[in-house]
Amino acid sequence: MNYFYDPKEKDRVMEARESFSGRLLTDPQFDEAMANTGIIEREIKKSGAFKEKLSDYAYAFARTEKIDLAKGETILRDLFRIRTGKSMNQMREELAEREQKLTEPRRKLAYDYALGVGDMIEKGDKINFNRAFAHQGAALADELGITDAGAKRLMKEEFKAAENAELYDWGKELEVEFYRPQIEAEKEAREQKNGRGERSRRFQRSASGREDGDDAREAPARRQTASRSRVGPRP
Repeated sequence: MNYFYDPKEKDRVMEARESFSGRLLTDPQFDEAMANTGIIEREIKKSGAFKEKLSDYAYAFARTEKIDLAKGETILRDLFRIRTGKSMNQMREELAEREQKLTEPRRKLAYDYALGVGDMIEKGDKINFNRAFAHQGAALADELGITDAGAKRLMKEEFKAAENAELYDWGKELEVEFYRPQIEAEKEAREQKNGRGERSRRFQRSASGREDGDDAREAPARRQTASRSRVGPRP
């Protein structure tokens, strides 16, 4: 079997394989179902929701593997609970409760992560605001044990409280100053490279055409010379 999840979960994965839902599946089906539980877990940690993702993946899994839809969803729920040690709803509720109980010093961490968005845009290699914001949000969420969405919300709130400005507007201004010039420079370099390549191809075609033309013009002269050599001098 191929596993797409944390190696530290090996024991729970083996438990899931021998569970009632796990025993129903072939090895490829089990691998796919377990991969789907990882996708659903990431969605819960990102947005704090799971029902839409569960519905989409249960439908796809059931359709391709010829399994009843309700049965497919039950399998994903069971394997998720065994692998993570909690149900999808329990995980969602824990993240929401942890966010509600954040202390003020913990909330203040969000300001530093918000400033980190600017550092990424300014010092990174072609990193725009959305990418930097998502990265910092996920990092803060991991430190606080909350959802990415909750972390992003805190970053915006703490930045506005400290700077009296919107994090989005600030980030977009930095995009114009640092990210956009990098993209334009990359675009210009690509166009110049493509232009040199096209000029080289045109030169090669032109040179090939001259050689072909020279050969065509020289061919009759070569034939006349060969003809005279075969005939020889007249008596």
